[in-house]
Amino acid sequence: MSERLVVTTCKLGIGQTLSWGSAFYLPAILSGSMAQSLGTQVPTIFAAFSLALLVVAATGPVAGRIIDRWGGRPVLMATNVLFAVGLVLLSQVQTPGQLFAVWLLLGVAMGAGLYEASFATVVRLHGQAARRAIVGITLFGGFASTVSWPVTTFLLHEVGWRNACLFWAGVQALVLLPLHASLPRIQPPAEVPAAQTPAAPGPAQSPTFVRDNLGTLLLMALSFSCVWFIGTSMMSHLPRLLVVSGATAAAAVAAAALVGPAQVLGRIADYSFLREAHPLWSARIAIMAYPLAALVLALFGSAAGWAYGVIFGLGNGIMTVAMGTLPLAMFGAQGYGQRQGMLMVPARMAQASAPFVFGMALDRLQLGALWLVVVVATTACIALWCLRARQAPAASAVPQAA
Repeated sequence: MSERLVVTTCKLGIGQTLSWGSAFYLPAILSGSMAQSLGTQVPTIFAAFSLALLVVAATGPVAGRIIDRWGGRPVLMATNVLFAVGLVLLSQVQTPGQLFAVWLLLGVAMGAGLYEASFATVVRLHGQAARRAIVGITLFGGFASTVSWPVTTFLLHEVGWRNACLFWAGVQALVLLPLHASLPRIQPPAEVPAAQTPAAPGPAQSPTFVRDNLGTLLLMALSFSCVWFIGTSMMSHLPRLLVVSGATAAAAVAAAALVGPAQVLGRIADYSFLREAHPLWSARIAIMAYPLAALVLALFGSAAGWAYGVIFGLGNGIMTVAMGTLPLAMFGAQGYGQRQGMLMVPARMAQASAPFVFGMALDRLQLGALWLVVVVATTACIALWCLRARQAPAASAVPQAA
C-alpha cells in the first residue's frame, strides 16, 4: 500500500475501534447498572438499543450517498459530534422514555459512523485499491471489544455508568473529531473538471443496474443479513450461551474474550493467503465456521467453549472483511457508498432483531438454540454458493483528494 493509503487506513482503523467501543459495545457492560438506576429492566435497555439499530438501517444509505458525493471526512466528523452529544445526554437520562430518545440519536451516529461509512470513505479516496485498506480497518476494529470492555468495566466500578458515558463522549470530541478532521479532503462536485464528471448516474442509482443485477444484489443482501444476525446474537449472548453449555461464568467470559483476537487472526490469514483470490471465495470458506463452531459446542459442551470462541471469531473476522470487499470486487468503486448502504438495510434489520430472537431461543431451547445458528448460516452458505464470482471493470475512477 502507498504511504498515504496506510496513513488513511490507520486513522480510520483507530476511529472504528474507539467508535464501536463507545457505542455498540456499551450495553453489554452498562445495561445492568443503567436498568437499576432508571428503575427498569435490562430487556428495556436492549429494546432501546435495538431501536437504535433500526435507525442505523435507515441512516446507512443516506450516509453512503453523501460520502459518494462529498467524501467521508465531513460525515465522520459530524458523527463524532453526534456521538459526543448523544453520550453526554445518555449520562443524564432519568426515565426509560429519555433513554429511547437518546438511543435514537446514537443510532443516527452509528449508521453514519461505523464500518460501512469507513469502507465507503476509503473507497471514495482510493477506488479499487481500497480492498487492502478495508482489511486493515477491520484489523483495528477487531480489537474494539478487547479495548472497550475492560475500560468501560473499570469506569463502571470506579466512577459509575454515567461518568463512563461522559468519558467516551470526551474520546469522541477530543480524540476522534481531530483525527477525522485530518483525513484528506475531496474536491467538491462543482470543482471537478468536466472531463472527470460522469455523464450518467452512478450504478447504485441506475434502474438499469438494479434490474440487471437484482438476483446478485438479493443474494448478497440475504447472506449479509444472516451474517449480521449471527454476529449480533453472539455479541449479545455468547457468555450466556457458554454458561448454558456448562461453563462457569469466569470460563465463559474468558472463552468469549477469544473472539476478538481470533477475528484479527482470521483477517490476517485471509489477507496472507487469499488476497489474490476473489472475495467470494473468502466468504464461502468463512461462512462454514458458524455451523462448525455450533457443532463443536453441541458435541463437546463447555469443554469446547474456547474452541467455539476461536472458530466463530475466525469466520466472523473474515466475513466482516468480505462484506466490504465483495461488493467492491463485483460492482466497482463508483456508487459504492450508497450501494453498500442499501445492501446493509436488511442486514441491519436482522441485526436489530437478533438480541431478542436469539435470547428467546436460548431461554426456551437452551443449547438447542444453536440449531438457529446452523439454519441461518446454512441459508447464507446457499446464497453465497448461488452467487457467481465476477470482477468489476478496472476502469473505476478514483476521485481527487486535496
